[in-house]
Amino acid sequence: MIDQRRIRIIQTIKNSAQNGPVVYWMSRDQRVEDNWALYYAQQTARKQNQPLVVLFALAPDFIGATLRQYGFMLRGLTETAQNLTKKNIPFYLLIGSPAKVIATWLQTNSASTLIIDFDPLKIKALWKKELLQKIKIPCYEVDAHNIVPCWTASTKLEYAAYTIRPKIQRLLSEFLLPVPEISVHPASNFFIRPLPPVTDLLAQLKVDTTVSEITWLKPGSKAGKNTALNFIQEKLQYYDKQSNDPTKNMQSNLSPYLHFGQISAQKIALHIKEMHSTSSATESFLEELIIRRELADNFCFYQTNYDNAAAFPAWAQKTLQEHLDDSREYLYNAETLEQAFTHDPLWNAAQRQMTETGKMHGYVRMYWAKKILEWSRTPADAMSTAIYLNDKYHLDGRDPNGYAGIAWSMGGLHDRAWSERNVFGKIRYMNFNGMKRKFPIQTYIDTYPPFDQPTMF
Repeated sequence: MIDQRRIRIIQTIKNSAQNGPVVYWMSRDQRVEDNWALYYAQQTARKQNQPLVVLFALAPDFIGATLRQYGFMLRGLTETAQNLTKKNIPFYLLIGSPAKVIATWLQTNSASTLIIDFDPLKIKALWKKELLQKIKIPCYEVDAHNIVPCWTASTKLEYAAYTIRPKIQRLLSEFLLPVPEISVHPASNFFIRPLPPVTDLLAQLKVDTTVSEITWLKPGSKAGKNTALNFIQEKLQYYDKQSNDPTKNMQSNLSPYLHFGQISAQKIALHIKEMHSTSSATESFLEELIIRRELADNFCFYQTNYDNAAAFPAWAQKTLQEHLDDSREYLYNAETLEQAFTHDPLWNAAQRQMTETGKMHGYVRMYWAKKILEWSRTPADAMSTAIYLNDKYHLDGRDPNGYAGIAWSMGGLHDRAWSERNVFGKIRYMNFNGMKRKFPIQTYIDTYPPFDQPTMF
């Protein structure tokens, strides 16, 4: 059974007929296994004795997403469509403005109920609002992404990890439970058809094709599950001691799978509980997987300015404003930064890692963002540049974790005031020499050699 606190009623229609398919609009959680939203949709369909159909709306462009992100997503969706077919559940991929194409399908096929998965981003909220203005059927939202549902964990914007941690921990045992398996659904008159080839779908999109797909990480739920199990078995025991060293290859590489919902954080946490006894390593990783991820969702859900400097806490905005006119030894525009042509070889290597692989080591990622603040004329410029670069090249771009991480690095989000210094004010500072004491930075730099000769400014 599903905990009712995981579900929000977002539209009720009195005397609504229950004849017609129950539809799950799959968006953030692109998987069949361990998907509370899909499970609730199937339970609703069975209760109403109606067909179940899964829809996915493919927006031709999506806030700066490139061929890299679309390719990873669509290849994963191909597997999801196949897994739904095994459960006798039709999957239809609709191309166009999500609110419009979903509404048209619901109306044309006389849908009786709509289930959607939870996403805190503004664009998803806008799509949802536009859709609800077009349809006259009951609609339910299910948080299938967070272990403790976002609106249940907290009803307000949290100040820091230490304020949300006890709230999540108090509820964790009630929500960290296995998701029931999706059963084979009764046959219906809705045809099951395979997705078109990914290359055909990509050709219909209006995206930047200069950022190529990556090949080192295979997309899809099966690959995500294998990556998770490999990490848990081979790397997790060393996580607390070696995860901050990018030369050790101790990262989980799970963020792209979590971002696209190809795997469930809930399932990963359960695997860890089953396979490992409690240790500093497991606690360190679960803090990131559960507390920090769900804190980021809280930030984006309750703070509509999550993607600009207005989201910084008041103390941070004040100290940055006081240092706005400080002299800056280096100033780089977005083009120079994108080409990794700065004076800092460590920062350049980090930028090249992101450009080439679609990922950047988490510890280096903090340094990367803080240096953009140091080398920009204003915090607003820095935030804009960091989000642009992050979302263009990272596989997990346009994610609450990314927005929260950048705001933490540049604007003191979920942090406290530190010693005052030039440009940063009381924002936590990181520098090259400090990084040199943490890990062998030359090894990391050599791994990602320079691009072509720089053309500075």
